[in-house]
Amino acid sequence: MTLRLPGPYKGLRIGLFGGTFNPAHSGHQHVAMQALKALKLDYVWWMPAAGNPLKHEGSSFSARFASAKRVASHPRMKVSDLEVQLGTRYSYDTIKALMPRVKGGEFVWLMGADNLRYFHKWGHWDEIASLLPIAVIARPGDARLARLSKFARRFAEWRLPAEQAGSFDKYHPPIWSYLPTPLHTASSTNIRRAALARNPFAARASSSNSGE
Repeated sequence: MTLRLPGPYKGLRIGLFGGTFNPAHSGHQHVAMQALKALKLDYVWWMPAAGNPLKHEGSSFSARFASAKRVASHPRMKVSDLEVQLGTRYSYDTIKALMPRVKGGEFVWLMGADNLRYFHKWGHWDEIASLLPIAVIARPGDARLARLSKFARRFAEWRLPAEQAGSFDKYHPPIWSYLPTPLHTASSTNIRRAALARNPFAARASSSNSGE
């Protein structure tokens, strides 16, 4: 199968930014920009999830993809339907399927600290760290709980200080870092709540939605 990649990768450092993006918002853009700067990335590839096993998305993939396209308005950010192309639903399967197809590039998995709190609930969460470096970007209210998460405790000895996070290429996985960047308060959950408050019928239809 030939993948439609979002851009060049050989000899480049690329951040893989996966998420439900329901909807994508300025907080996601902030996380991507902070990672772009702190990790000296050439590009950030946004990868809206085809489907999140831990969440009921409510919105279609096309709607979530379109919201990511609107928000990722930067020449070094690309939005891709790679997960749909690969036919995967778990991040581990997506990364494992993608890596052999993009040899010659340097990739880092990006996630907000809010996701690190629950990372141990992801499929093969502990094996993801063996596939590529992980950068965790600070999110409001999650710093302490993220650093005390099961993942953070399991991989404590492989944590790279934030000031060295731009040197991921000198290490072999597992390696990860927590980036205490300036915080941005935008939240997909709050955006949905505001929209549902304006439309009570939609609120009843989407009452099972939760998470980012």
